[in-house]
Amino acid sequence: MLSYRHAFHAGNHADVLKHTVVVQLLRYLAQKDKAYWYIDTHAGAGVYSLTEGYATKTAEFQTGIAKLWERTDLPAALRDYVEQVGALNADGQLRYYPGSPYLAWRLMREQDRMRLFELHSTEIDVLRHNFRDAGRRAMLYAGDGFDGIKALLPPPPRRALVLVDPSFEDKRDYARTITCLEESLKRFATGMYAVWYPQVTRPESQRFPEQLKQLQQTNWLHATLTVSEPPSDGFGLYGSGMFILNPPYTLAAALKETLPYLVDVLGQDANAQFKLESRIA
Repeated sequence: MLSYRHAFHAGNHADVLKHTVVVQLLRYLAQKDKAYWYIDTHAGAGVYSLTEGYATKTAEFQTGIAKLWERTDLPAALRDYVEQVGALNADGQLRYYPGSPYLAWRLMREQDRMRLFELHSTEIDVLRHNFRDAGRRAMLYAGDGFDGIKALLPPPPRRALVLVDPSFEDKRDYARTITCLEESLKRFATGMYAVWYPQVTRPESQRFPEQLKQLQQTNWLHATLTVSEPPSDGFGLYGSGMFILNPPYTLAAALKETLPYLVDVLGQDANAQFKLESRIA
């Protein structure tokens, strides 16, 4: 299924959770001088307009980044994330939203490398345009990241963040994500893997967190942000989760401060809540 356009959802509450976590993971990797790789299995277009095109049809960014944009009381991790978005909007007006590849590009150092996969023919063309001046530090692949990632692991520096965040419009993406992670861990057991998933009413989504926990018995962290009760018609996103394999020790503390704040600011009804659980060896 290739109908998905992330621009419809750019900057929504799910992006806030995902990109806050991604920024924290990259900050941690950069604490050491040694190079790392950023690998994205479903990179999208890289940058999205919030004032024209797909984003204006749903304006989902109003449920996420727009509610944080002018706040002055942001916890440290959220402040860092919003500052990265701000770098794309130098005049202070919220017009553009960075996808994960753009955030990673901003935080990368000269020695670091980026590998991006995108299957959708239109999205990969836009991604190539957005990274046209990146040189060999960023290599883009028009193909299925679930399969393509195998050839990249383990990366030469033996340090990497792998982001796995398909749209999950196709229910097979849940099983394919699990398989991808199982195979990746065999090749690169010490890698840091971040998985985003939607909270929707389909049974595959409901089972998914427990399946992720079975990938390894220890060294994982699971965070969810639920903004409302499930929709009565059974359709639509009411929250999302991030599952990190081999997380940095700093992440749990950052999220303990961040998640309650997000519930207060982004919550849409009395069912808004968060979950933060981990099992660290």
